[in-house]
Amino acid sequence: MDLMEKSLELVEVQKLEGHTDRVWNVGWNPVSSSSRSPIIASCSGDNTVRIWEQSSLSRSWTCKTVLEETHTRTVRLCSWSPSGKLLATASFDGTTGIWEDLGDDFDCISTLEGHENEVKSVSWNASGSYLATCSRDKSVWIWEVLGGNEYDCASVLNGHTQDVKMVQWHPTMDVLFSCSYDNTIKVWWSEDDDGDYQCVQTLHESDNGHSSTVWAISFNATGDKMVTCSDDLTLKIWTADISMMHSGEGYAPWTHLCTLSGYHDRTIFSTHWSSDDIIASGAGDDAIRLFVDSKHDSVNGPSYNLLLKKEKAHEMDINSVQWSPSKEDRLLASASDDGMVKIWQLETKP
Repeated sequence: MDLMEKSLELVEVQKLEGHTDRVWNVGWNPVSSSSRSPIIASCSGDNTVRIWEQSSLSRSWTCKTVLEETHTRTVRLCSWSPSGKLLATASFDGTTGIWEDLGDDFDCISTLEGHENEVKSVSWNASGSYLATCSRDKSVWIWEVLGGNEYDCASVLNGHTQDVKMVQWHPTMDVLFSCSYDNTIKVWWSEDDDGDYQCVQTLHESDNGHSSTVWAISFNATGDKMVTCSDDLTLKIWTADISMMHSGEGYAPWTHLCTLSGYHDRTIFSTHWSSDDIIASGAGDDAIRLFVDSKHDSVNGPSYNLLLKKEKAHEMDINSVQWSPSKEDRLLASASDDGMVKIWQLETKP
């Protein structure tokens, strides 16, 4: 089905109110099934995390619980473990909280300390055996998940020259990506299984990379493409021969595929690639945009088209856009400086 040939609209399903300051990030619990309702976590400048659940009967979302009194400053990002049982929260207080879902409540079972100042992002690897964090202190930390709620710092990776905005593990391999205020994306990999991570590639402006702060990284479902977004008002698509890495032939470098420019006139703070290949962006112009592969390569190579633009999706900057892991419903969550979380559905116009 060619999405470009369909008439689609992004419809607001519900506005989730409760945070008393800007909402920085939203994250869908990766595990939802017929027996489990969809769950979202959101985190804010009000130092709290809210857990929202969708009722299986009314389909409406309500705040199930508020995680508070652990972080003393802004909670910048929240990330669910692959099992959906744990939630990691990165805070400006310099710590990362690990919360366990006990069914009717959440318990903070561990606090990771070590960064010199604000922790900006946290990410679990695909198997849930490693956790990565990054900070304004320019470092990236890799934590090994041990038994009994213990987390051991396995590596401190220094390479960025400025504030590290985001860390993201590859969806199918233990390769870590980080992006920074220094305008670069770094790729970290351990050639052996000894966990000795090294920077194996840096994507600079000279590699068709970004010319200003890189805010976010996301991968397509198969993991052979990556999208990055920046203060330079562009989205960039990258590709790598990951089959080469899966077969143990060594590191496969990432190369620039195309740049989506001319669509945004304010900083792009967030981008997320859906499981059915739609790229969403959230920006400082309060709009959400959706892009899809044009399927028709131009003279310049592969290209992506604007599928739709939702003007005034929020009243202020959009800090986070995140697709639901479920392909069927095409739900998108967004978070903004206006203090709101919104749930959207991509629908075919009647």
